[in-house]
Amino acid sequence: MDQQDKAGIEKIVEDRKRAHWFYTNKSEVYRMFSALEEKAFADGSLSRMHKELIATGISVMTDCESCMEWHIHEALKAGATPEQVIEAVGVAIEIGAGKAAVSARFAMKVLEYYEPSVR
Repeated sequence: MDQQDKAGIEKIVEDRKRAHWFYTNKSEVYRMFSALEEKAFADGSLSRMHKELIATGISVMTDCESCMEWHIHEALKAGATPEQVIEAVGVAIEIGAGKAAVSARFAMKVLEYYEPSVR
């Protein structure tokens, strides 16, 4: 990893810690969000680790770097292996490709609409 990437990740961590302190002390809505997060990621039928792996994939799909940093770190802390994180990211890649494939189907319908000869 190059220094620029490392510095970027460290900035995300620093910014989140600063914002978390501020909002926790100043915002009822943020405190409620934090409580929601606690509930959502608590062990249940799915373990916290599995929920963090799901969140990792969603974070990749939504291109949320701060989310990726948080949920990958949390998944590892909850017992996920690097291989499990890589698989979760792989699922996100497939979902992204799947979404593109679905969009491509509509693109072909539009082409067919304007150029019926492509049928």
